[in-house]
Amino acid sequence: MNEKKNIILAYGNKEFNNSLYELRNYLNFDLKISDNLANTKDKDNYKGFLIHQDALKNKETQDLIEENNKNKIIVYYSKKIEGFDNIEKFSLPIAVNQLNETVTNNIISSVFKSNSSFKINNYRLDKNSRKLSKNNKSLELTEKEIKLIELLYKKNFTKKKEILSIIWKYSDDADTHTVETHIYRLRKKIKEIFNDEFFIKSEKQGYTI
Repeated sequence: MNEKKNIILAYGNKEFNNSLYELRNYLNFDLKISDNLANTKDKDNYKGFLIHQDALKNKETQDLIEENNKNKIIVYYSKKIEGFDNIEKFSLPIAVNQLNETVTNNIISSVFKSNSSFKINNYRLDKNSRKLSKNNKSLELTEKEIKLIELLYKKNFTKKKEILSIIWKYSDDADTHTVETHIYRLRKKIKEIFNDEFFIKSEKQGYTI
């Protein structure tokens, strides 16, 4: 597949696919149309998916819906779609400018979300909501705790003086218990919520996740 900026995959019945095909020259995003999601390769190359309600019963669609990192819009006719509270939806018919606006806003929202949320081992850190989550449990974090987790995760080992310099802007020769205190409190919070005593590891080389 040629790399393009915003490629959207539309997936639905024949009538839905044909309607979008006729509109493709008026859209401000690149559109690929499929009638068989199971045979669609390289799903990660798409910025999002337009899914017709008739396709929701298919197993391939259900698997796609469950993937939180996939950007999706569900399209329906007169029948209201129940559930899918966290997924964008719109009803047909729809004006071309409204379709363009919906897809564009969805892409922007997805980019923001992907930049503010990422996996850390078996956890997910969401900087926007300031939460660390795992298995339907979540822990609210302070801004400093988020920066600390990011720093320790992105580097193999980080020494106390480096943490002080990067996060607290202290000079290299500062000698305080700030780092130890914050790591102790964060470890305690994580143990209480997730029963994990080894989220932050400490070695002679420094701290790491």
